[in-house]
Amino acid sequence: MNGWIIVGMLVISNIFMTFAWYGQLKLQEMKVISSSTPLVAIILLSWAVALFEYLFMVPANRYGFTGNGGPFSLLQLKVTQEVISLLVFTVFTIVFFKGEALHWNHFLAFFLLITAVYLVFMES
Repeated sequence: MNGWIIVGMLVISNIFMTFAWYGQLKLQEMKVISSSTPLVAIILLSWAVALFEYLFMVPANRYGFTGNGGPFSLLQLKVTQEVISLLVFTVFTIVFFKGEALHWNHFLAFFLLITAVYLVFMES
């Protein structure tokens, strides 16, 4: 399967993951739910959203893995997923939580993450 399709599936998966994990904080800020909302309800809501994460993550890993004919080694898949996860989280934070700001150390961290991806894809 084309590597860009796999990356696209990982991006979509991570969008759902980020909303499943952190969307409840925005809902609380918007007064849709409160801090007294039972944790069980929050967990069930998060699981419902996370189902869509799995609908993209599992196939991306299955079809993206070289052992199944895909273009990526296991390490390449994992490092790519982690970088995508952090990028999606950063965009989510900037868009939905206006009080959060990026600083020089965040940009340095992103540079180092991109360096990590380069190193993982580099031929030995």
